[in-house]
Amino acid sequence: MTAGRRARAVFFGSPAFALPSLRVVAAETQLLAVVSQPDRPSGRGQAPAPPPVKVAATALGVAVLQPEKLRTPETLAALAAFDADIFVVVAYGRILPQAMLDLPRRGPFNVHASLLPKLRGAAPIQWAIMRGETETGVSIMRMEAGLDTGPVAARRALPIAEDDTAGGLSAKLAELGAGLLAETLPAIIEGNLALEPQDEAAHTLAPPLSKGDGRLDFNRKARSVSAQARGVDPWPGATALLDGEPLRLFGPRLFPAAPQPRQPGEVVGLQDGSLVIACADGAEALIGFAELQLPGRRRLPAAAVLAGRPIPAGTRLGPS
Repeated sequence: MTAGRRARAVFFGSPAFALPSLRVVAAETQLLAVVSQPDRPSGRGQAPAPPPVKVAATALGVAVLQPEKLRTPETLAALAAFDADIFVVVAYGRILPQAMLDLPRRGPFNVHASLLPKLRGAAPIQWAIMRGETETGVSIMRMEAGLDTGPVAARRALPIAEDDTAGGLSAKLAELGAGLLAETLPAIIEGNLALEPQDEAAHTLAPPLSKGDGRLDFNRKARSVSAQARGVDPWPGATALLDGEPLRLFGPRLFPAAPQPRQPGEVVGLQDGSLVIACADGAEALIGFAELQLPGRRRLPAAAVLAGRPIPAGTRLGPS
């Protein structure tokens, strides 16, 4: 890099997770443009809403590209015209083709929300919680054509708390990743970065979630049900069937075992403000949910919901 010249960067990102890293790139480089997902229908009115990164980039006065398709000559030419030194990609939501990865002089780098090679893919934060991991983290990776297979420049670990949800853990990792990016950027820009190939034998996958991933199965142990409920919060959300209708459940915590045997999915009652339910290991532990949401209603504390819509002890909740 020529002395005195700031690195020319293009940033790719869409959700709120990418915002701390966007701020780092804007502060440390000459940010030429931001590439984000197209506006999508949102809310009850389904009016088009811009992704958070677009909103932030516009506030910074940076040009925003929102291509519907990446693999077009027009999109490639538009990005090539920026003559960038680096691309920084954070939760953009699409796979960049090789021709695009080849454009920046110093390479394309990704902030990934796991300790690679573990949890490659679209939902590493959610699956880290759902699989009962006690630790996760962030990685700075030089991108290549494979799915999160590129060599790693830096990693930083973070313990997963017993009450972490995917949303809460995402906010922590977003800041952790931005800090690590800030530390790593100088070496990326100067081209003297040490890169470590990933151990292919140790890799695991974190595929995108579907609505079905939120359906709680009380035939599993309470700790496993808790991990699932936290991993799908805020989306798709944990649900169980109550009289044939989906009941959304939030804020899981473990309770001591029931004094008498209970069937999986059987409601024990309201304890310490939580709706307590038996799981497969009812003789060892129960699970409680601090907040509930009935169809078409607001999310409320469990006690408030039960005051208007009682769920008697002995009621069976089923997979939704």
